[in-house]
Amino acid sequence: MPLAELKIEISAAQAEAADTALLEHGTANWSVLEDAIVRRAWLVGIGADEAALHAEWGALGPLLAHAGVHPLRDPEARGLADADWRDSYKAHFHAWHFGPLHWVPVWERATFRLPPGDAVLWLDPGMAFGTGNHETTRLCCERLVALAAEFGVAERGAAAATGSARSACRVIDAGCGSGILSLSAALLGFSPVSGFDNDPEAVRVSVENAQLNGLADRVSYTTGDLVTGLAGREAEIVLANIQADVLTRFADELVRAVVPGGALVLSGILAVENAAVRSAFTARTPGWSCDARTMGEWSDLWLRRPPG
Repeated sequence: MPLAELKIEISAAQAEAADTALLEHGTANWSVLEDAIVRRAWLVGIGADEAALHAEWGALGPLLAHAGVHPLRDPEARGLADADWRDSYKAHFHAWHFGPLHWVPVWERATFRLPPGDAVLWLDPGMAFGTGNHETTRLCCERLVALAAEFGVAERGAAAATGSARSACRVIDAGCGSGILSLSAALLGFSPVSGFDNDPEAVRVSVENAQLNGLADRVSYTTGDLVTGLAGREAEIVLANIQADVLTRFADELVRAVVPGGALVLSGILAVENAAVRSAFTARTPGWSCDARTMGEWSDLWLRRPPG
């Protein structure tokens, strides 16, 4: 389906601030493109029509201005064929891996060689999926790989295949976005895996990405917020890659969803916000172990509930 593009040039020095602001406000169809050689940068929005993009820019402009990001020129709009959309992002999306799990753009499917024993998640350059290259997603994915080894989920999967009795190792992806974390969990061997998001479009995209990877029967998605989505549910692993103020506001709901011996993995936290988020969660989790890591200007928080 033909799409529309709205492109606004900004100062290259403001690119990082713009990227942070877009992530904090959940604008999945807007991104920052940079040309490091000529030191130029642009805000780029992709949508169904030009009028909708101009309306989105009308709301985004003041938010970006508050972050110190100001356009250098008036927005430029153009029609964008599906092929143009995909090709324009190929230069920015690259395969990456951590441990046995690989995240690979779908256009590399014909040439990518998967090492024996590893797993791959194919990434489509659709508006909401991305490639998982952002630090907040990487932090969560790396935690998942480590937890898979700790929980022995590959061995659980093998036991299930032979009929051996092993307990489930459930994962809940709270605010699933495009499904990259829940789909990664399923590939690593966690089961059952579920995700939810308060945006029905995000749920639709997650389902499509599950189908793209042959995981539709291994991950379930529903529409819900952090209250309704977690109500009456619990898991060994609870993931939430959401901005810091939302995590803090719904700390009680997130903590209650973790079973004894389970882990809570939080991301989407600026490094400068980590201490405040950590304080809010450790106040609710006496006796839990806690750890944080930083990647670039972003950080995560890992909390482990004692068993029993």
